[in-house]
Amino acid sequence: MALTRTKKKEVLSSLIEKLKVANSVGFTTNKALTVEEVTNLRVNLREVNAEFHLAKKTLIKIAFKEVYNVEIDDSLLPNQIALVLSNEDAVAGLGKVNDFMKKGQPGEEKMSWTGSYFEGNIMDAAATIEIAGMPSRDTLLSRMVGSLMSPLSGMARFLDAAATEVEAQGKENLSQIEVKKEEEKTEA
Repeated sequence: MALTRTKKKEVLSSLIEKLKVANSVGFTTNKALTVEEVTNLRVNLREVNAEFHLAKKTLIKIAFKEVYNVEIDDSLLPNQIALVLSNEDAVAGLGKVNDFMKKGQPGEEKMSWTGSYFEGNIMDAAATIEIAGMPSRDTLLSRMVGSLMSPLSGMARFLDAAATEVEAQGKENLSQIEVKKEEEKTEA
């Protein structure tokens, strides 16, 4: 459907505003996506403060030139293009779309990556797939916290077991148990 000049200006200004707050932008080609699939994808993207937008290639090029001062090659924008804009975590939105792509039926490719704009660089489809497959910032932080908590959890389990042992032997503290063991070693 052809857009009027006024409508194109509105879409362009909206796209420029969205690109200004985006931490990363993914480009996807879309084939035969249903309205329900697009709606579900948009709902999933909102969970990680990301957005999914269709736009004309010429408007995408103009917006990128204005916001990032980057020329986008035509090979990066084949067919119908949609933008995945990640506003907080640069990887989370790309990851959600990547998960959506993997859920499709075998042999049925409704979406595919054509590239991305990540950390100030234009990436090709292969690099975008790698980035989209990385864990999100929240996942990495929770893994780090889990790693830091592991020694503390081990210490807590040890102290709990020691307290149980002290109670089982009817002693007042752990040092009385150690003395008894030392005496048994000396007698042996």
